[in-house]
Amino acid sequence: MTLSDDKFVRRQQQKLYFKNILRKIFLEDWLMKLVALVITFALWVGVTGLSKPTIQRISGVPLTLTLPNNTDVTNTPIQEVDIIISGDKRKIDQIVKNDLIVSLDLADVQPGDRVIQLTPASVSLSLPSGIKLDEIQPRQFAVKLEPVEVKEIPVNVVTDGAPANGFEVYGQTISPPKVRVRGPANLMRALSSVTTDKIDLTDKNADFAARQISVNVSNPKATLLETLVDVNFRIGEKRIERSYSVPVSGDGKRKINVLLYGGKSLLDGLKPEDITVEMTRDAAGTEKPNVVLPSSLTDSVEIRRPKPRL
Repeated sequence: MTLSDDKFVRRQQQKLYFKNILRKIFLEDWLMKLVALVITFALWVGVTGLSKPTIQRISGVPLTLTLPNNTDVTNTPIQEVDIIISGDKRKIDQIVKNDLIVSLDLADVQPGDRVIQLTPASVSLSLPSGIKLDEIQPRQFAVKLEPVEVKEIPVNVVTDGAPANGFEVYGQTISPPKVRVRGPANLMRALSSVTTDKIDLTDKNADFAARQISVNVSNPKATLLETLVDVNFRIGEKRIERSYSVPVSGDGKRKINVLLYGGKSLLDGLKPEDITVEMTRDAAGTEKPNVVLPSSLTDSVEIRRPKPRL
């Protein structure tokens, strides 16, 4: 075999080799490969071919602030912002506005009057993959940050209705008398009391206890750390004033005008001779009357005026 014949044979072998390769690629299992090609093409069209870039504005998105420890906002900053986003129109159309919340971290902001910048880089917003936050409006807002403190504030009891006819409230005891309130320092300095829910006194004619009564604070920026109190009421017969001319012990000619305040039935049964008046001298030598009531009246009748009568 000549050299030219050898080259011819090798050339034929190469043609046959490539022919077999092409047959394997395009003819063997051609149906399966065609299906795979169609699926690949469909996916490519779905991902890129039908994608339509768009820009959209969404208004009224809630803005939440993360505040530094022991700091509170004392002005009324904006609560909603408008955002401008861009990306695949289909993904943007699938966004539910009510699921969007713009979050801004103010943890590193010092107390005082501040102007805060709103940029895509300074906020957090959960968006679908491929959707970009381009702009926030307004681009800035004013905020006033103040230190907060905890203070014990007196409780003021609020009542409704009146005791039964002929009766009145003698007094009340609150437990605890003060509750802890947390709020901005300037508010705490101005807050003098908190109030209970109304307690009904209608037709009450004896002592009673109101348990677990809610406490309220009028300013929404203040937070109650204790929200319940007990209130004990002392209720008794309506009181009157009555005057008695009582002789001084050991000096029958000298009398003291004693003014008492108590229940009518108690004072109706009291006589001047039931009251004792003794004259005493203080460290400066000044003479003063000392009035002594019967032991049964000590806690229920008030001595309002012992006035000497010469």
